[in-house]
Amino acid sequence: MPESRPQLSAPPRTAYLIASGDLRPAANAAGWPTQEALEKGVTEAFARLGWTVRRAHPYDPDKGHGFIDSQRAGLEVFKAIPPQAPLIVAEAVWQYSHHVLAGLRTHEGPVLTVANFDGTWPGLVGLLGVNAGMTKMDREYSTTWSVDFTDDFFLEGLREWTETGRITHDSSHVRPLPELPESPERTLGAAIAGQLRRDKAIIGVFDEGCMGMYNAIIDDELLNPLGIYKERLSQSALYAEMLRVPDEEADAARAWLEQAGMTFATGTDEATELTDRQIREQLKMYIAALRIADDFGLDSVGIQYQQGLKDLTPASDLAEGLLNNVQRPQVTSRDGSRVLYEGRPLPHFNEADEGVAVDALITHRIWTAMGLDPATTLHDVRWGEEYEGRFVWVWEISGSVPPSHLTGGYAGAVSWRQNPVYFPAGGGTIKGVSKPGEIVWSRLYIAGGGLHLDIGRGSVVELPAEETERRWAATNPEWPIAHVVTHGVSRDQFMARHKANHAQLAYAPDAATADAALVAKAVAFQELGVTVHLCGEVRV
Repeated sequence: MPESRPQLSAPPRTAYLIASGDLRPAANAAGWPTQEALEKGVTEAFARLGWTVRRAHPYDPDKGHGFIDSQRAGLEVFKAIPPQAPLIVAEAVWQYSHHVLAGLRTHEGPVLTVANFDGTWPGLVGLLGVNAGMTKMDREYSTTWSVDFTDDFFLEGLREWTETGRITHDSSHVRPLPELPESPERTLGAAIAGQLRRDKAIIGVFDEGCMGMYNAIIDDELLNPLGIYKERLSQSALYAEMLRVPDEEADAARAWLEQAGMTFATGTDEATELTDRQIREQLKMYIAALRIADDFGLDSVGIQYQQGLKDLTPASDLAEGLLNNVQRPQVTSRDGSRVLYEGRPLPHFNEADEGVAVDALITHRIWTAMGLDPATTLHDVRWGEEYEGRFVWVWEISGSVPPSHLTGGYAGAVSWRQNPVYFPAGGGTIKGVSKPGEIVWSRLYIAGGGLHLDIGRGSVVELPAEETERRWAATNPEWPIAHVVTHGVSRDQFMARHKANHAQLAYAPDAATADAALVAKAVAFQELGVTVHLCGEVRV
């Protein structure tokens, strides 16, 4: 008989703290000072309430950080945590949720996720990722955030959690999709849903589960009733196809981009600068992805990139953004007889996030039917601050932004080298400022064993150049940025409600058209059996 461990008990008024981290050692070491500051602020805030915070795992001097950096490490850490103890998951960096989800699934005590409201490292993105993972597996949790851990919102939330085991947030901005009158938009949404169920679609996934995003895996049993099926592909096949692309084809794609006005900030140091070789490999990935998509008849494709490909080839970001754009370098079949996906995007879902895949696929069809630019952008919900009396988000993503979403289009796009901390093999981004305009934002996620869609309206606004540069400098200046205002949804309402690290964004030429497109999209999802939630100021 195996030996049973003695039942651990938690001291009174004591919370245990864990920190899920990255899988990449360099990222963990670089983000550790910010994590230390977060934990200090949280510990001091709990102390003001007469509580002790006990760190559940030590700092490792050899690694230079104190993060849980693997699923196995997470299992070992949870063995030493009393099962019924109050538990804090503190996140100041991007984290791989699967490092801790196994322990969180079986932990019996109340769970609180906490992040620093800061853009230096993607802690808010990490928080939303682990929150979405727990939502998917029906693990009850509370969540909060703070700039400096001394504000009333944060302290009152901690007080409520220590007294009741939960934090209550304002969700008054959320309402179900009502019964809608007959309209062209309602007819269109129902038609798109019917066509998808009848004719079906295939999303191609290059290795599921990117970057620990359990929330980004939509099970077949939930996808198939929508008429959507997966083609599971291997990144090794993508890399092999890249090796077959001649240099001349990749160079022709670059020449097209430069003629369109895009620039590349190049150098010669492979370790720290964007080089011509890296750009060539990125464009070979773009060509290879289109050819594999054509082989399998894909309607959408998602490249995982990070684990595996990051050790072989430069970043996928340039390919991702181009795939999502209508106007892009022409790619032919291997024999040169056909132009692949001519005159339309091949919707790409960054980081193999299947919630984005479904959203982008349906958005693509509705926007196309309405004669709108069907390009979609997936963004990290990175950070934000008040500017002239309103809260303006910084939404950023390393890749996946189509140039048609940028001010100036291709002429407003410049490719900067990815940060070596995350991207040792380099590669460039499509850096630019998202153009001002009316948007529909949304997120598909799993809760209660079913699919849900949160959808709302917003605006991308123009900020002065110096403010944009300040925000870039406070986050990742090599990434494309969108200055987003969510209509009728405050900062804290959005953070408390959002069930993903990503948000989907699509433009419309004016407010009335955006309202109409939102209705058509909401109807399509509802017709497909998805529970639709309207968020904020939405006209239906």
